[in-house]
Amino acid sequence: MPGMKGAFDLMVTEDIGHVDYYLLDIDFKVTQPKDQMIEITSSEFTYGPLDNIAIQGTVANNGDLTANMVRVIATLYDRDGNVVAVSEARTEPDYLRANDELFFVIPILDKTQADKIVDYSLLAESDEYTAVPEFPLGSGVLLVASLSAYIALTKNPSVVTRGLGHLSNPRWILTRLR
Repeated sequence: MPGMKGAFDLMVTEDIGHVDYYLLDIDFKVTQPKDQMIEITSSEFTYGPLDNIAIQGTVANNGDLTANMVRVIATLYDRDGNVVAVSEARTEPDYLRANDELFFVIPILDKTQADKIVDYSLLAESDEYTAVPEFPLGSGVLLVASLSAYIALTKNPSVVTRGLGHLSNPRWILTRLR
């Protein structure tokens, strides 16, 4: 959504002791914003008996449509306002009917940062209420090209195989270029 911030995790699987800095290049496309009808109605930061940390709460759908693939994202901060961890979870079930409410639990898996966490923010979203198009234009063009090739191969296989035979013959290609 325009004007909103989005948290993300950057997983590094190698030793980064020698890294002084990094650059992150982000590519995006501005689209029409969709209504934000998913809302966090309650939340609580909890500590479990085995040093487990979780955020639990409820999420509501204030829209007219069933929200599918509902997920809740938690961004956790230290006392200086720096992000120290990000975690997310899908609701169970993963759909939320219009004017209904579901319970969620987000486990905080990064226990190395647990003692630094002093605050958190939550964001809920679904397929219906997100600004990312599911099928961009490039996918549609690729689908049409693939379908056309399939039809050409199944309706006229002899023409296609003869054309491919000519393309694999360098002498035939050279005579056509002269």
